[in-house]
Amino acid sequence: MAHRVLVVVSAIAFAVGGCAIQRAEVAHSAQSQMIGLSKEKILVCMGVPANKMTVGNTEVWAYQSGNGQTVGSVFASGNSGFVSGVGVSTRRFCNINVVMTNDIVTQVNYTGPTGGLLTTGEQCAYAVEHCVHQ
Repeated sequence: MAHRVLVVVSAIAFAVGGCAIQRAEVAHSAQSQMIGLSKEKILVCMGVPANKMTVGNTEVWAYQSGNGQTVGSVFASGNSGFVSGVGVSTRRFCNINVVMTNDIVTQVNYTGPTGGLLTTGEQCAYAVEHCVHQ
């Protein structure tokens, strides 16, 4: 019985991890695929930005992205039959800056705790996924 539970839990973890890896790939490809898009296309695929900054002919549009995921880690140690531990939780999210010069995208930058070791950027995919060809 315990073996079946372990198999089911492992399968669920693998499926969830697979989705995160796919989102990370989408976010990574968006950083190159969005270069050259017009300001109007960004409005259609990402919506109105949370913030805008303009300097000369360069604009930076800021977006927030993510699913509100909180990841927890537990570190435990024990000896003599006693166990002590520390828990740490981190909220994952992504701040996206779309840089446009003369109304054309020239850069897409991500900041924040955007994902895990193998899923960097996955929280960014929620905002950019409609801007790329998958």
